[in-house]
Amino acid sequence: MRKYQISGEQKDVKILTLDDDVSIGAALQSYFRVSGYHVDVETDPFRAIERIRKEHYDILLLDFLMTPICGDKVVEEIRKFNTSLFIILLTGHKSMAPPIKTIRELNIQGYYEKSDRFDQLELLVESCVKSIGQINLIRAYKTDLEAVNGSLVEANRKLQSDYDEIVKIMRSTVDARDIYTRGHSDRVAILAERISAAMNRDPEATKRIKTTGLFHDIGKLKIPDQILLKEGALTPEDRTVIQQHPLYAIEIVSNSDKFTDMLPGILQHHERFDGSGYPNRLPGNKICEDARIISVADSFDAMTSFRRYRVNMTVEQARAEILSKSGTQFDPAVVKIFVKLLDGFDKIESEAEWAATYGDRPKK
Repeated sequence: MRKYQISGEQKDVKILTLDDDVSIGAALQSYFRVSGYHVDVETDPFRAIERIRKEHYDILLLDFLMTPICGDKVVEEIRKFNTSLFIILLTGHKSMAPPIKTIRELNIQGYYEKSDRFDQLELLVESCVKSIGQINLIRAYKTDLEAVNGSLVEANRKLQSDYDEIVKIMRSTVDARDIYTRGHSDRVAILAERISAAMNRDPEATKRIKTTGLFHDIGKLKIPDQILLKEGALTPEDRTVIQQHPLYAIEIVSNSDKFTDMLPGILQHHERFDGSGYPNRLPGNKICEDARIISVADSFDAMTSFRRYRVNMTVEQARAEILSKSGTQFDPAVVKIFVKLLDGFDKIESEAEWAATYGDRPKK
């Protein structure tokens, strides 16, 4: 397995730069080699495509305006045979970049406006390297799972141990990105599990939704730090990148067959009951039940948790907000059950249990 590092003299990461301006390619190569990356340079789009087909590269730094074909066409060709390559689009002018819809469809991780400084570009590259490292870690665990042999008892024990370890690693990795959202996935998982149980769903579905809740934001590993950790308001372009995180989550989680039944809940947890959500604008019952439950749990915890860009709501305010969006953002049936649970928390939980899960009990 490759070792990925953000610091150190040498990084086992291969970058290909494609720019028909020889001087820019040389400048990028010189800059990133100093930072410890292995960098190759191409000026011809067709040669670059064939090179990626035959050799392994982790990241492509791609100029948009080139001849005889532009960067979006290069990506179209690459995505026919390589869906895992991380691609950062370089543009001389932001107005000349392809539309957001195209960037999303081609799974381009980000774009950078060319300047005489590459520090912002290096941040994008480092974010890609972090994601690559996590994806390869999960793939390694998948290989370990597939290689388990011996007695059925020992095999099952090892599978469960590895499964629990993967869950722990992925959850803690997301928490480590942002101190202000630490514990969010754990709380969403617990709330979703309790809603599911109160809806009298079968035990397997309730067990599944807890792990789905733990993984629902795992795709944020692929969101650049300068967007995910931004202090001020997000721009429309920032929001478009953020809205990719359910798709990124599927890329990560689908590396293990153990999580296949959780994929719909993870992918659809930002769909809205009225069909105005993302990524696929699914309405009503076309959204899977797991996702409809997680949507309520996720929103409640986000509303009642402090964020760097806003103060948190009280429980009463969050309750009113969720009720006001019943039938538009949220499934009314899920809201009805959740509100009953919320109003009954004082009766069904001890002070110690609440404190261990949520911290200080909110005052009504």
